[in-house]
Amino acid sequence: MSMTSTTNFGFSPPLQNQREIALRNQNGFICFKPSSKISLIYSNFDSFPSIRTSTLLHETINQEITDYNTEICRYCELGNLSNAMNLLCSSQKSQLESRTYCSILELCAGLKSLQDGKKVHSIISSNGIEVDGVLGSKLVFMYVNCGDLGEGRRVFDGIVKEKVFTWNLVMNEYAKIGDFRESISLFKQMQELGIEANSYTFSCVLKCFAALGRLVEGEKAHGYLLKLGFGSYNTVGNALIAFYSKCKRIRSARQVFDELIIRDVISWNSIINGYMSNGVAERGLELFSQMQLSGIDMDLATVVSVLPACSEIGLLSLGRELHGYAMKASFAREITLNNTLLDMYAKCGDLNSAVQVFGMMGKRTVVSWTSMMAGYAREGQSDRAIELFQEMVGEGIKPDLFTITSILHACARNGSLENGKDLHSYIRENNLRLSLFVANALMDMYAKCGSMTDAESVFIQMPVRDTVSWNTMIGGYSKNCLPNEALSLFIEMQLESKPNTITMACILPACASLSALERGREIHGHVLRNGFSSDHYVTNALVDMYVKCGALLLARLLFDRVPRKDLISWTVMIAGYGMHGCGGEAIAIFNEMRSAGIEPDGVSFIAILYACSHSGLPEEGWRFFNIMRNDCKIKPKLEHYACMVDILARAGRLTKAYKFIENMPIMPDSTIWGALLCGCRIHRDVKLAEKVAEHVFELEPENTGYYVLLANIYAEAEKWEEVKKLRERIGRRGLKKKPGCSWIEIKSKVHVFVAGDRSQPQTKNIVSLLEKVRKRMKEEGYLPKKKNALINVDDTEKEVVLCGHSEKLAMAFGILNLPPGKTIRVTKNLRVCGDCHEMAKFMSKMVKTEIVLRDSNRFHLFKDGQCSCRDLKKKKRNSKKWRIAYLRIKIRNRLERRWWPDLACRKPGLIGEEILSVPAEEKKDQTVGGAAAAMGPRWLDGEPSRNCSKLKDKRSKRSSKRTELPLVMMFPARS
Repeated sequence: MSMTSTTNFGFSPPLQNQREIALRNQNGFICFKPSSKISLIYSNFDSFPSIRTSTLLHETINQEITDYNTEICRYCELGNLSNAMNLLCSSQKSQLESRTYCSILELCAGLKSLQDGKKVHSIISSNGIEVDGVLGSKLVFMYVNCGDLGEGRRVFDGIVKEKVFTWNLVMNEYAKIGDFRESISLFKQMQELGIEANSYTFSCVLKCFAALGRLVEGEKAHGYLLKLGFGSYNTVGNALIAFYSKCKRIRSARQVFDELIIRDVISWNSIINGYMSNGVAERGLELFSQMQLSGIDMDLATVVSVLPACSEIGLLSLGRELHGYAMKASFAREITLNNTLLDMYAKCGDLNSAVQVFGMMGKRTVVSWTSMMAGYAREGQSDRAIELFQEMVGEGIKPDLFTITSILHACARNGSLENGKDLHSYIRENNLRLSLFVANALMDMYAKCGSMTDAESVFIQMPVRDTVSWNTMIGGYSKNCLPNEALSLFIEMQLESKPNTITMACILPACASLSALERGREIHGHVLRNGFSSDHYVTNALVDMYVKCGALLLARLLFDRVPRKDLISWTVMIAGYGMHGCGGEAIAIFNEMRSAGIEPDGVSFIAILYACSHSGLPEEGWRFFNIMRNDCKIKPKLEHYACMVDILARAGRLTKAYKFIENMPIMPDSTIWGALLCGCRIHRDVKLAEKVAEHVFELEPENTGYYVLLANIYAEAEKWEEVKKLRERIGRRGLKKKPGCSWIEIKSKVHVFVAGDRSQPQTKNIVSLLEKVRKRMKEEGYLPKKKNALINVDDTEKEVVLCGHSEKLAMAFGILNLPPGKTIRVTKNLRVCGDCHEMAKFMSKMVKTEIVLRDSNRFHLFKDGQCSCRDLKKKKRNSKKWRIAYLRIKIRNRLERRWWPDLACRKPGLIGEEILSVPAEEKKDQTVGGAAAAMGPRWLDGEPSRNCSKLKDKRSKRSSKRTELPLVMMFPARS
């Protein structure tokens, strides 16, 4: 509005009911509230006859506008947004200064009043105010601070961006909401426009690089900031420490920390937290001690950073000290601290303190509830964790993904399928997002609760699957006795995802369960090609697989090449020798383990007791049982007592075993009574078996196996009336007998046989072969063990039934389909019967091949008409003779203080007058060279010694001397 022409102006009378002065021109009226100067003019002049009068009025109006600027800024300084906005709306808007708008925009941003800020922006736009760099920055700041980043970005794109402050503002806001890529994009635009970054810019962009794991770009930014001279800035140094820590470059982070001239509490917190997050809690605690010695006071972030290290290392005392410090420093009401304390106490197993912290919390977040639930689940109180979840939902707190996964893990630990399904229904009903994390936890819960059908349903419906998803399903199949499904899924996984070490540890037990040696070797080759052989879990799983596939020699070779053996490695090898009936070797390994400084645990003692049981060494079993109780101070559990009962029962000391059970300090379970019942069958003590069966049926009335076991005892004693009554009892209870099932692997394919099954394509050839074997056995004076046909029929029908046992069918199938001399490996889900045992011995002699038969109890190696078990279940061993044999083993070990290069030509676990040689074909299978042919060059980590053949020749010359003594063939202990 122009005021150059005074002739167009004139005064009008005051507006009605308002004390205002109206100055009229050709465009209308401009109204002013009365001030002292205008009142004076109005009272002294009736018109404006001269230029001097017009100039005076112009100066007066300018002074009035200046007063408005001052007044609005004063209100802004006082934080009175309401008065400032009222004055702004009633003032001469077109003439207000830019600083006035900046002041009121700052106040809107500080009070987060987006509505008033938008009104100011509208006034600026409607009056055509030029938005320069300063005003534009204030507008952007207002929108960003009020949470409207979209509108702030539109203003930002439309202004001249000369100030680095504006760039930092928008970049930092994008980083806050997690849009790190956009923040980095702005940083690059800023560089292209030639705007020089400052220390805050680098602090922000380094945070973004760390969040995205962009190490290379972050290192370039590090070099750029050093050129600009920001390397000595504390804010930049702290950001660099955090960046390198999150990118797993803790050494670089430490180097930046060491080069800092001044280290504030944030610097110490950053490096301590870096060590903690990189799994080096001990170094983090060392720095924490240095921080205290340097005189830097801890703040809340320090305490929160150090507490997780206390839970990781188990330093409960330090955690309590930090708790006390926090209480004195008035941090006690901080929710972050309370959640961290809660997690620390729960992970350290101090649930009482955790409950106390949880109870004293004035405000509980979902993190608080989740930490408490996880603590209960970790301590085995899954029921309490589930109750706590119900309480949380009842209080109206919505669970997050971590809460859902924690409670699912609690259900999995507790085997609570019903609660797990209820939680799954809760997820569906509340439309919670079934993320990959939650879906994997659901599958794990269903798998551990034995419901693989539900796990499959979740797996199939997943739109995206990661390696954890595949591993969960494969591990679930393996643990739920579905090895074929596990192997099939592993093949499918290789087409969609890349297996890792966990995959190998999950799939190898499936191979072990099927005794699928060829498939296991293929997976071993995969392990070597992908560099997984250094992983302890994978190596132990490989040793276990070879043991359970009957390749004890390969298992021992691999075991001896493990550079650092842990307790699991030793235990697997001890258990392996026990499964093969090699008690002497198991004892030698156990002693070697203790000599290496590794103390056994309860599982290790179960393995050695099992080995003594299946090797007929009751005295050694008692010795180890006493060592466990007296020397190692391990309190025996039910499993240990079950092993001792089994040792006594197998040795024929049934009465002593019964008294042992009666004198146990804890209540025996069905497993212990079942072990004695098995001993009654071995030694055909029907009277004691009936007495023991009463206890078993009382403890576990739904277990069909025990009914069948007692029925077999009656059948062998030809008490057919008792067998009939027992079978009727089974029928009344609706129980079903588990059918005998055997399987054999040929050309990496597993073939399954069920007792009496005639559906195999080669059934005629199998039956014909078995009839020929039976005929040859009769010609040599063998009579079928008809008592093993547990039905009351005539002898001819009994022979037919015996020929239909699953292990016989599998062995005959192997003879028909494997090359001559190839070892036949058969696995059965139940114990092998006496008739099948005798036929396997005869088959090994007739076809001149080795047969490895693994039943539910142990391994049987048949060769040249003999079995490695030496018919333990039929003959009692003289303890003195076996003690002498064991002493000979110890003498032999002391004489042989080095590894035998020709060990591949010796067979462990057999007692005899001669050293048994391995057939040429089997040498190829079980030697380093044979395995190399199957899996590629340099199987394991080395090759056979070049002097092997020379040493073989030397040993062959001395072999006649060594075969004079009947020694247990085993691997000598290393010096």
